[in-house]
Amino acid sequence: MRGAAYIRSGFCAAFLAVVGPLSALSGDLERGIAITDPLALRELDLVERPGASLRPSLSLAMMLGAPADALSGDIFLLASMKPLRAALDRDFDDYFAKVTPSGVLAPFDRDALYAKQTRFILSGVVNRMDRAFKSPATCGEIRLIYRPIANYGKRGGNGAAQSLRLPMTLNLVLNARNQTERQTVSCADIARRWLALSDDLKSGHDLAATLAAKGGALEFVTPAHIDRIETNMQIAHASANPNDFDARADYLMKVFNYDAASKSFVESPMENQIDRDRLLAKPQIAADFKRWLIAAENLIALDRGIALMPERFLATRAIVVTPAVQSNIGGLFSESEEVEILARASANLIDLDNLKSPAGFERRLNDSTCAGCHQTRSIGGFHFPGADWSGDPPPFVVTPASPHFFGDQPRRRDILMSFRDTKPLDFSRGFSARPQARRSNDLNGTTYLNGWGAHCYAPTGKEVRADKSFASWACIPALDCQMPERGGSAIRAGLCFPEN
Repeated sequence: MRGAAYIRSGFCAAFLAVVGPLSALSGDLERGIAITDPLALRELDLVERPGASLRPSLSLAMMLGAPADALSGDIFLLASMKPLRAALDRDFDDYFAKVTPSGVLAPFDRDALYAKQTRFILSGVVNRMDRAFKSPATCGEIRLIYRPIANYGKRGGNGAAQSLRLPMTLNLVLNARNQTERQTVSCADIARRWLALSDDLKSGHDLAATLAAKGGALEFVTPAHIDRIETNMQIAHASANPNDFDARADYLMKVFNYDAASKSFVESPMENQIDRDRLLAKPQIAADFKRWLIAAENLIALDRGIALMPERFLATRAIVVTPAVQSNIGGLFSESEEVEILARASANLIDLDNLKSPAGFERRLNDSTCAGCHQTRSIGGFHFPGADWSGDPPPFVVTPASPHFFGDQPRRRDILMSFRDTKPLDFSRGFSARPQARRSNDLNGTTYLNGWGAHCYAPTGKEVRADKSFASWACIPALDCQMPERGGSAIRAGLCFPEN
């Protein structure tokens, strides 16, 4: 992660500069895999169209069993949400007991989050059937992503909007199908419904009606499918403007699984978020983790990007610092250990796609954590800021999702097509910074793969040849890979820009 500060700030400028020409491509990439049409999302949330009252709302309040007009203050008072709020408050207080916000970091406005005037709006629906490697019986996941808006709909005496988008996302994760549907609904059918949207030119109210109708892509998106809630909150920011992407910002990320027995969301270990501090403090646990990781089947899963680490090695929270200042797994493995692991894999004829060097091993392990992924090609710490249909807050973010999100769409679409056609499923993925080359023909020449502003790599300094893990990270011929930093064992990822 060395040099990430340059990459993050430089990339934001690069990406926003070229977002206009890429907007059409982005729309094509997400269609059939994600729903970002603002008016369709508004209709799915508010159900405003005459005659649509029989269609259930996908508002956060309704999905959690609250009255349709419930606002944020009401939602956090629900019995199911009280453990979630208590855990957020505890970690918030713990963070600021160690970090002094005054004059350095401005804290997230918790009062606004819990206020009666704040509303969570549905800002996106994302198909994640590519996550079925974790739970094949559920066909993967569907995610409803919400953003809180303070002073929702409130206007001053001059009619000007007084609302404000709070820097937070709440991700309601649902199983694509639940246990009672396994005999009647196939994964192929669910994939077919989503992929059919690629050729459907509807938008707004008409698209919402198609999605929610019987046989539509969202027919099975109901409260009975809820699996967990994931939160990502910009807990502190060095600038008064939370949309200043060049200033330091810290994010608190947490996961809350739905517990059917208590009918509440309980704090849970975060998938692959290695508890680095605990492992470094407890050598025996660290040794157990290393033994687990170097087992052939687990090393292959890490290489493919589908490892599922045991919960005893994981944390229940992540503080994500952007721009990144260090690796989230630094110190767990020495370079000599990494060399030995890879040499043993080679001796045992284990074929690895990404772990071809110590730097590749280090980056993949960091990449697999929630924190490492969200520090890579995100927009201010978020991979999906979402579409805003409220009409009140100024549109600081002009695209609903990050380059990481768009770069991963060809892989996700490929998996949906395999589901639909009942072909063998390949859930493998590349690094967060670069899409899988073999599934990215549509991205060639764009900022997502090897075009202007893309992440790249070139040998520097004492290196005789390119690092094998990143040999394919080249730019198109018209561009030059400009590296921000020399030295160190970690990959020094640069950006594709015109030479000189």
